[in-house]
Amino acid sequence: MNMKTRTLGAQLLVPEVGYGCMGLSGIYGPVDDEASIRLIHEVVDLGVTLLDSSDAYGNGHNETVVGRALSGIRDRVTLVTKFGQIRKPEGTTICGTPEYVKQACEASLKRLNVDCIDLYFQHRVDKTVPIEETVGAMADLVKAGKVRYLGLSEVSVANLRKAHRVHPITAVQSELSIWSRQDERDILPACHELGIGYLAYSPLGRGFLTGTVTTTENLDDKDTRKNHPRFNAENIKKNAHIAQSVQAMAAQKGVTAAQLAIAWVLSKGQDIVPIPGTKSIQRVKENIAAADLVLTSSDIAGLDSIAPIGATQGERYPAMNLNHIDR
Repeated sequence: MNMKTRTLGAQLLVPEVGYGCMGLSGIYGPVDDEASIRLIHEVVDLGVTLLDSSDAYGNGHNETVVGRALSGIRDRVTLVTKFGQIRKPEGTTICGTPEYVKQACEASLKRLNVDCIDLYFQHRVDKTVPIEETVGAMADLVKAGKVRYLGLSEVSVANLRKAHRVHPITAVQSELSIWSRQDERDILPACHELGIGYLAYSPLGRGFLTGTVTTTENLDDKDTRKNHPRFNAENIKKNAHIAQSVQAMAAQKGVTAAQLAIAWVLSKGQDIVPIPGTKSIQRVKENIAAADLVLTSSDIAGLDSIAPIGATQGERYPAMNLNHIDR
């Protein structure tokens, strides 16, 4: 299948819609590694050749599964992974020391069973280490041929500018959807100005915008959404009109809510690539079709009005996780 492309940064060509692998490591319930590997092969065959992983997903499990799936198809894939979140039973710590950057990269290369990572992100900014030091170490990885391009996830504009002066940043990764529009205020304009691409995770609002989550009672006990403020019973009720409005507009246009939500993200700039995740190949096909959906300026304005910036009730993450976001 021929997928249209977009460019991240100056020269990294990727499909318009990527694939987020996080859900293949139990974040939203049980997984089957063999099924995950088959799914990744099908995803790549469909032209979705941007695969997004992290060493934090399942504490290395995700990279190991992706690494197994890459056997025989590595040259067809743009491989994205991240470092910087060290998850332990007692909690998550953030580390961006130059020494750790290099240790984390070596560990990821080994799990992924590759010689080079295409796009390497600092998953969360370490507020105790100057960003220039972290990115300087990441730049060393580029010089060593272990990484091709650099990215920063959930970064502030100030740190993005500092980092970009040390070494070109190819992409920022953050949450962007009809109900998570915080980056439209500052990060997206800065990315456009600096020529930096943007990977949008959770473009479907972690399933909320499609109507698949109207209560957390039916979610798996290990589903992380049970701990997210936006998914508590009170906020689900307050935000229900957002999902209902998206679904109603999608029905009018003869598309699915998922397709409309992804098309909205794509409409926010030619340098933005959504990376929805799913364990269903049918959903992947549905998501891909969003790239062919053309929204008018009136459509976009209508969707913008459903959930103006800051209108969604509840924080994006629990308080502990919010502390790790560079804002």
